[in-house]
Amino acid sequence: MVDLNMKVVEPRKLTPESRFKFRCYPGISCFTECCGKTTIILTPYDILRLKNRLNMKAKDFLAQYTRMELHDKSGLPMMIMDMPRFDHHCPFVKPVTGCTVYKDRPATCRYYPIGQGSLITEEGLEEFYFYVREPHCRGYEEQDEWTVATWRADQGVDKYDEMNRDWKLMMLRRAENGGPVTDERGNKLFAMVMYDLDQFRNFVFKSRFLTIFNVDDDVQERIWDDDEELLKFGYKYLKSVLKIEDTMEIKQPLGPGPGATTMTF
Repeated sequence: MVDLNMKVVEPRKLTPESRFKFRCYPGISCFTECCGKTTIILTPYDILRLKNRLNMKAKDFLAQYTRMELHDKSGLPMMIMDMPRFDHHCPFVKPVTGCTVYKDRPATCRYYPIGQGSLITEEGLEEFYFYVREPHCRGYEEQDEWTVATWRADQGVDKYDEMNRDWKLMMLRRAENGGPVTDERGNKLFAMVMYDLDQFRNFVFKSRFLTIFNVDDDVQERIWDDDEELLKFGYKYLKSVLKIEDTMEIKQPLGPGPGATTMTF
């Protein structure tokens, strides 16, 4: 389980209309301190943006910058930015100029100093917000005023939330017995589809995948070289494998359970 520092979370649920003052900029005394001793869970879309920004293969990005842990609810794998490997500092942040991947920074960084929480209700995924108030942060002393809604718009998080919604729904699931939703082989499949799009693309086009599933020609064209389309397709595939929704048309019957799909294609 990831050790999140709840001491800096203000226990008050915010609405999109909640107001606050904040500004971060080069020259403020605490500049980049929030980018160090923190826990950043990287979503599938975060990894997609970062590995493309750095012109890296997903497997190389994951090996160089992340570690894997299992979610405490679903037991599914998640990728954590491995700060301890870099002396508890983000490897993409310079002390004077700041973030070197700013246009493609993760959702957690975009939201800061707002935190975003998610839970599953009878209506589906509910997302809520809260303040993160770290002792070193001087940004709250600035006079620029925001609402949560205007901050979200300024930081460009809508696309991230859209692309990560299905991932969150899967991460928050529990099996009927209250335990993990899949087994070790199923977790390997989940990690490949969600976090290593290069390998998933090979899995689709260079295995028996297309002889087992009906995938329209136009979908194949889109996912051939478009990572965002491939990620969306990955959600559709995993919903079927994890028996969340009947989203894939099967040409041939599969063996029992999500793990059966890992090695057979």
